[in-house]
Amino acid sequence: MSVLVRAEAIEETATRLAQYLQPTPLRRSAWLSELVSAEVYLKLECVQPTGSFKVRGAFAKLLSLQAAEPNQALQAVAASTGNHGCAVAYALKQLGGSGTVFVPETAAANKVGRIKRYGAAVRQIGSDGLEAEVAARRFAEEEGVAYVSPYNDLTVVAGQGSIGVELERQLGSLKAAEALEHSDWVFASIGGGGLIGGLGSWLKRPQAAGSSSKIVGSSPVNSQVMIDSIRAGTILDQPSLPTLSDGTAGGVEQAAVTFEIVRSVVDEYSSVSEPEIEEAVAACAAEEGLIIEGAAGVAIASLLQFKDRVVGGRAVVVLCGANIDVGVLSRLLA
Repeated sequence: MSVLVRAEAIEETATRLAQYLQPTPLRRSAWLSELVSAEVYLKLECVQPTGSFKVRGAFAKLLSLQAAEPNQALQAVAASTGNHGCAVAYALKQLGGSGTVFVPETAAANKVGRIKRYGAAVRQIGSDGLEAEVAARRFAEEEGVAYVSPYNDLTVVAGQGSIGVELERQLGSLKAAEALEHSDWVFASIGGGGLIGGLGSWLKRPQAAGSSSKIVGSSPVNSQVMIDSIRAGTILDQPSLPTLSDGTAGGVEQAAVTFEIVRSVVDEYSSVSEPEIEEAVAACAAEEGLIIEGAAGVAIASLLQFKDRVVGGRAVVVLCGANIDVGVLSRLLA
């Protein structure tokens, strides 16, 4: 049985978020269109205020907490490999709240620095995102403060689903394009499943014109816990190797709500190597003038793996973030 986030919840969330976030551009890529012989569009979540789509889910959850207790000071705890922490810290600052973000000791220094600049306290623990999540949940319970999950929360997933609302409107407004059709493909990276779960829930809703579009979920070979879990039929506890796609790295919480959602909305999966991710990030900078992080490179690399299958169709690649370490980017460009 298909499991989706309710379309009404996503639409209502998208309306609330419009007060705080501008729609991100949808841009045709001449480079990728020529490379795969299809019409390729890039959904630029990399230009969000925090450099990542995660700000959608963070605002969605914090606004719901604020509405539930309007007379209480807004406080929250989060766990993150970086982007979700930046998003929660940024949203808290905009809403006049305060919070603490737990990150693994391996978190990128630039992302940790941004969390601190937005005003949140940072605690580093463990070597994996899942370890940080466990510690953050425990701390939230002990302190009596709300925990904002990076993916294991239907309100957060609905926030990410607002990408789908924008995407559908933007594609429908293109002179040369109709509503999403069966020949269309959507490529997005998978970590905990919040992004693709929310996006897919909107695009695959029963009444959607694009319910037959193909959604491809992608992860780095070095850390594909959700993909392996889907194939195994249960959430696995397995280690991850280092990857440029730090935004998708790490384990998945047991009983995560996104597990069944991802199983319902994703049509196919792809795993990409570190060289493929690196090449995608460097080429995007050179060809598009866009700085993207490894997790966004994963989605581009996935499209290139499917190049023989998207010929003559239309593909959307979600560039989920731009928060890459400057030193790493310099090395890739060199």
